Amino acid sequence: MKKNYEYLTRLREVMKEKGIDAVVITGTDPHQSELPPHHWRGREWLTGFESGNGTNGTAVVLADEAYCWTDSRYFIQAEEQLKDTGFKMMKEDGPEAVDLIDWLTEHTSKGQTVGIDGMTFSISLAQRLEQQLSDNGMKLNDNFPQFDYIYPDRPERPKNKLFIHDEEIVGETVDSKATRIMAEVKGELANAVLLSALDDIAWATNLRTAGDINYSPIFVGFLYLDDERRILFVDSDKLTDEVKAHLEKYHIETRGYDDVLDFVATLPKETRLLLDPDKTARGIYDRVGCTPVFGGSRVAKLKSIKNSTMLRNLATAMEKDGVALTRFFMMVEKEYPTGKLTEVELGKRLRALRLADPACVDESFAAILGWNGHGAIVHYEATEETDVAIEGDGLLLVDSGGQYTYGTTDITRTIVLGTPTDEQKHDFTLVLKGHIALGTQIFPEGTTGHQLDALARQFLWQEGKAYYHGTGHGVGFFINCHEGPQNIRLNINPTPLQPGMVTSNEPGLYLENRYGIRLENLIVTVPAMETEFGRFLKFDTMTLFPFDLRLLETSIMTDREIEWLNAYHAEVRSRLTPLLTAEEAKWLEEKTRPVKR
Repeated sequence: MKKNYEYLTRLREVMKEKGIDAVVITGTDPHQSELPPHHWRGREWLTGFESGNGTNGTAVVLADEAYCWTDSRYFIQAEEQLKDTGFKMMKEDGPEAVDLIDWLTEHTSKGQTVGIDGMTFSISLAQRLEQQLSDNGMKLNDNFPQFDYIYPDRPERPKNKLFIHDEEIVGETVDSKATRIMAEVKGELANAVLLSALDDIAWATNLRTAGDINYSPIFVGFLYLDDERRILFVDSDKLTDEVKAHLEKYHIETRGYDDVLDFVATLPKETRLLLDPDKTARGIYDRVGCTPVFGGSRVAKLKSIKNSTMLRNLATAMEKDGVALTRFFMMVEKEYPTGKLTEVELGKRLRALRLADPACVDESFAAILGWNGHGAIVHYEATEETDVAIEGDGLLLVDSGGQYTYGTTDITRTIVLGTPTDEQKHDFTLVLKGHIALGTQIFPEGTTGHQLDALARQFLWQEGKAYYHGTGHGVGFFINCHEGPQNIRLNINPTPLQPGMVTSNEPGLYLENRYGIRLENLIVTVPAMETEFGRFLKFDTMTLFPFDLRLLETSIMTDREIEWLNAYHAEVRSRLTPLLTAEEAKWLEEKTRPVKR
């Protein structure tokens, strides 16, 4: 057994001491972050399953069994990393999905107690768990901070300094945002709000940091707003004199991060405190002394709609990203014949090329570079143990992005090195057809992402092929690469797509141990037309980099699809060429040459 088994044994000892029959451990923090600071990444430490670009994974430990749930992006990776740890993998999506809470109630008995750390469970998830346990005669103990007992070398909470995100780039002041937030709060019949989601707080304050969260310039804190007060709960050693002046300018008081629990406990009874049940910790809700009001989607939507200043600056970020990618893929093609390139080496090269631009603060996530079979692992992250040489014929999948002060980028391209097979070309073209179908669709105002999702899957479905991740996620502005509330996926989401929302368009196909294909651009929702039937919207593509023409099977493409591809490549060439050297421009011209059947 791996060392993780020692931790698992100790956890079971503590469970027995505390009268806990089963424990559920999430992979998140008090803010329900997708990728929390290492202080809260105990689930990874305990199980040994590190999901790279996200902490997707929920563990369940019983007296004699232990399991870890994850989604289809990580099935292959989880199976490998959970070997000899005492944990077994469970699938949370796909045809063999097992609902964790249903499973838990079936594998515990009447009178038993399930323990959780209420500070790492959202209100909504904890309530669903508690209700189902109660219906079956079990109890929930939401004050079981398991890692306080078994994790002696736990990393400290991050203490990185904050900095101001230039309001000329953002296009809106903190006062304006606070006013708009409070208008939405009152629209949800509340008179105060506690923001827990770190991206909401960074957006509302125009503050960022480097280092609290890997690949995202957001910081650990809470933000309280009402008509009279603005309070930022943050560790004081994170504040510079410049940031203190910024906060004072906008009348934002600061208190210690841990003070939020006593603060919500002492709010006047007449306070109607808006809490997002999906983003607020159950441990905070347990302490609220006033009237809680569940909601918050209207507040989150404010952040998702980018203003014209943001979109202009994001266009600049896309140009900078296109330049870095041109240099990267030129390098790949040039050095590939030497046989010296590896997945890990490519990741280092790509990071260096992006960060060579002073406006790029970090990558927007750990780059996914999968050669052949590794490309079929949806969120693969190359390590020294898994690294392979880029040699022979095959497909290279590169999913990457940058955190520019001008905006956040996220792009996936799949290219061929060597000679492609007919099957690879056919599958690539099916994925591209879906990408084009979604990206060119015109739709009535009020349409949601799940109503459009099948457009991207239709050509794969017609041949009995499928992928099980979402087709699109919202993207933040120099915040999180993954942002809600909108998305494009099969799951029902009531949030309509609105002008200014930036979303990814990334269909794919994955053949285990053979190859993976994913093609991703960022698209922004914009007005299309207004007719007697109402207002219609469409997408504009923002990402600037060509698709691999060597992988096209043009015989299955329509004239309209070929026209779109040629027009897109002409735009890429026009925007990037002035920023490139003569050699780079010549390379790009070849990669964007017009396609004919």
